Amino acid sequence: MHAVTDWLRGLSGPVVYAVVGALVFAEDALFFGFVLPGETAAVLGGLLAHQGKVSLGWMVLVVVSAAVIGDSTGYEVGRRLGPAVLRTRTLRKHADRVEGAQDLIRRRGPVAVLLGRFVAFFRALMPALAGVSRMPYPRFLLFNAIGGVLWGIGFTLLGYFAGSAYSRVEGTVGRSLAIAVAAVVVVALVVWRVRAHRRESRESRADRPDDSPSDNPGERSGESPDDRGPSQD
Repeated sequence: MHAVTDWLRGLSGPVVYAVVGALVFAEDALFFGFVLPGETAAVLGGLLAHQGKVSLGWMVLVVVSAAVIGDSTGYEVGRRLGPAVLRTRTLRKHADRVEGAQDLIRRRGPVAVLLGRFVAFFRALMPALAGVSRMPYPRFLLFNAIGGVLWGIGFTLLGYFAGSAYSRVEGTVGRSLAIAVAAVVVVALVVWRVRAHRRESRESRADRPDDSPSDNPGERSGESPDDRGPSQD
């Protein structure tokens, strides 16, 4: 991330807005989030705003707009291509997670669009699934806009205030300790995200009926162990 930040810092202000906005847009519209999550771009935009490279207000507006427009584009892709979009090579590699996202949208409807905005994989996939399911666009747009505003403002401000905290720590106790503190925060966030994803996966599996056959042949046939006669030792 440090290398990307240095690269963005070397660009002019309008180009920084364009790059951050393009990354956020591409995550939802083109499944680009499998490569670089959109929240990374939003946090970087906030960090650059803290450093004075760009305006915080304009960066928030760019991130929110790109998130909402990207989701709408993803919705159109799903609506026009239908279930075929789920058979692409990229999504076939994540069949279990795609199934979990489909289950969420079946159970929660348009609310799933809002909830999915805060989970990286679901954020990239949920707009297309909403389009595939033919969710009415006005309803989709409402929850898309609410999620985009909350997510865009939240992660951009996270980058902005994280930059402020980093500068204060660095000036007080030195660069090396500041880097260590930042690393601990990043690790904590990663662990939290992984645990949250696992918990959602368990809940999703628990809500689905267990149709798998029993491993015990006696249970499949309706026999009890006593009905099969004495065991042959």
